[in-house]
Amino acid sequence: MRKFHQNRPSIYPFDPWKVVETEFKAEYNHRNESIFSLGNGYMGLRGTFEEGLPEHIPSTPGTYINGIYETEPIIYGEFMARQPSEYQSMINITDWKGLKILVDSEELSMFSGVVEDYSRTLDLKEGVLEREFVWTSPKGRCLKIVFERFISHANQHLAFLRCSVTPLNFSGTITLRSTVDGAVRNYHHLREPALKIVSTKLTNESGVLISRTKNSGISVGCAVTHTAKPATSIMGSSSPHGLNFLARFQAKAEETITLEKFIAVGSSREVAEEQLGNFLERLVGRCAEQGYARGRKDHVEFLRKYWEDTDVEIEGDLALQQGMRFNALQLLHSTGRDGRTNVAAKGLSGEYYEGHYFWDTETYIIPFFLYSQPGLVRKLLEYRYSILDAARLNARRMRDQGALYSWRTINGHEASGNFLGSTVQYHINAAVAYSIHKYIEATEDLDFLAEMGAEILFETARCWAHRGVFLESRGGKYCINEVCGPDEYKPGVNNNCYTNYMAKFNLETALRARDILMKDYPEEFTRLIKRLNLDEAEFALWQKCADQMYLPFNAKLGIHPQDDSFVDKDPIDIDSIPQDEIPLVANWHPLVIWRYQLIKQADVILLMFLLGDQFTIEEKRANFDYYEPKTTHDSSLSPAIYSIIAAELGYEEFAYNYFLQTVRLDLDDYNRNAWQGLHTACMASSWMGVVNGFAGMRTFRGVLNFKPFLPEKWQSYSFKVKFKGAQLDVKVTSKHTSYTLLQGDSCLFFHFTQPVTLSRGETVRKENTNA
Repeated sequence: MRKFHQNRPSIYPFDPWKVVETEFKAEYNHRNESIFSLGNGYMGLRGTFEEGLPEHIPSTPGTYINGIYETEPIIYGEFMARQPSEYQSMINITDWKGLKILVDSEELSMFSGVVEDYSRTLDLKEGVLEREFVWTSPKGRCLKIVFERFISHANQHLAFLRCSVTPLNFSGTITLRSTVDGAVRNYHHLREPALKIVSTKLTNESGVLISRTKNSGISVGCAVTHTAKPATSIMGSSSPHGLNFLARFQAKAEETITLEKFIAVGSSREVAEEQLGNFLERLVGRCAEQGYARGRKDHVEFLRKYWEDTDVEIEGDLALQQGMRFNALQLLHSTGRDGRTNVAAKGLSGEYYEGHYFWDTETYIIPFFLYSQPGLVRKLLEYRYSILDAARLNARRMRDQGALYSWRTINGHEASGNFLGSTVQYHINAAVAYSIHKYIEATEDLDFLAEMGAEILFETARCWAHRGVFLESRGGKYCINEVCGPDEYKPGVNNNCYTNYMAKFNLETALRARDILMKDYPEEFTRLIKRLNLDEAEFALWQKCADQMYLPFNAKLGIHPQDDSFVDKDPIDIDSIPQDEIPLVANWHPLVIWRYQLIKQADVILLMFLLGDQFTIEEKRANFDYYEPKTTHDSSLSPAIYSIIAAELGYEEFAYNYFLQTVRLDLDDYNRNAWQGLHTACMASSWMGVVNGFAGMRTFRGVLNFKPFLPEKWQSYSFKVKFKGAQLDVKVTSKHTSYTLLQGDSCLFFHFTQPVTLSRGETVRKENTNA
């Protein structure tokens, strides 16, 4: 089995509910911009300083709205037919956080004077970022400075910023200059600035700035207002680049002055451009009237309820406890909740991957939210329904029928110019279908199936039934050629095992949906099949394709071959590959990678997890033992899946070591690329590592199962699970697991092979064995 490399040393002090930077060092600034990012699923802000930084300091300032993008033509070196023509890139929008501090002619800078007692704290429980320090200016004036900001989870359009300054050894004039910068640009991907200011409006303490993208035609607005304590006049002005507000205080030694900044952000996606400014101006005005404390209270209350359902408690490892909570908060920061947006690969913490949505959502992030925030999952699936027409167009582009979801997208259209890393991955269709199945299984929300889910299932099934071929050379089995499974190091292969199994599952799930609609929603079913022009002959074809699907198995090796050619590729000892050549995708030519028996990320092993009820424990062991030494884990999506299957097989040390590679990937900057943005899918997979791995939770055929054990370094762990209207509290110790029914009249589940039924408020304690 694979040798494990040492985990990175910790960067931040261990704390169960906080991430704290105890010293400012310019060389770590870029990384910390991602770690201290904020968001609410609609809007995100990187952890850049309010007063700004000198240009020579590596920095990627970023303020984003989920799903707001600019387009640019994709430039190809050579012509290829039917390639995507436009990029979509999430744009850096109006920068509203600017706030400078001036003492006469001296301006606050972390690079002048002396900075002492510095700390920057992300409060995980409350979702609030605070920076506090004492600054002595070059002329010897000493000030205590506290910045606090948060993006409201109670209202998607609102953000709050507060600056408090206390002169410690002098009295005099202190000026706080608040800015709204419209002259923003993207730092990666886009060749030209995306936004152009189209209008501004200004009063003394308030202002509105409206911008519009040049190509996609989306308008973005930002309104701000301020309050000063003690009261002082605030003077506003505008420039070609944005808005400025000056608040001058006659400050006395040891007395604190405060400027509160209220921000409202929106786009023409929600409100027409001609009404956007007035909408935001009214919203921010009401926000200021209610006050900063009220806004903070509403925000914190939202998070209190979130943690009540979502928190995973670990006793015995403070580092992992901190990592789990950091991941859970940042996932909430990143996840769209409006049915029109999704979760980008880097969330709302950075520009990399251009704000694109991938299969990551369905395979990793939806499982995280499904058992604690099922209503949010429905919204993520509604997004997939909203882009179904674009998926139909994508299928036509590929001469297929039905719908083919784009691999990288914001607006539903394929945004990748590299088809070998995008369009070839047809398995995204099955990921969407699988997530619909798991959502309905966990929630029994058949209305969603009737309103949206069945149509997605039917159109993706249509694609699979057209995409393959019944081959005589394979005994008349249904084969799917020229695809790529989750292992992106093997594109353009025939009969990828994961793809074929998942396509079969997609087809069968569509047929089950047909049966449910015929029985429970006959009118909706009749309308749907008429609109889609479906008939019994097509349903029969789906059944035939599913029944005759070619499912690879190598009897000699006792494994499921990843594809038709994998076992015949050149062997290689991946532990012999120099570490400075990892990841291979950045260092080896693709043709070199493709010829070897090496795997970027869990492929067949992911199949063993998702459809685990279709494989014996012996098959899982044989596949794990075969593929694990061949997997480089060059994708952060991979270690958690190997951890889960290792746990199921009793390889507890391997399960734990793989888990460690997920939970603090960003906090410890394991891959030295956290500056680009956070790894949202990996964050979600850390939850999977605990719940699906160590607790052995599975839901197959509508039945909830647990097979828990306790990692030897822990004292206990606990979490909550919502399933079919019930909510279970699960606590695992070294010898026993306790289950308490918190919500619902009753709940049936299995502890190992033992059926357990609980009534509301009842607790049962079971030994961690199959006895």
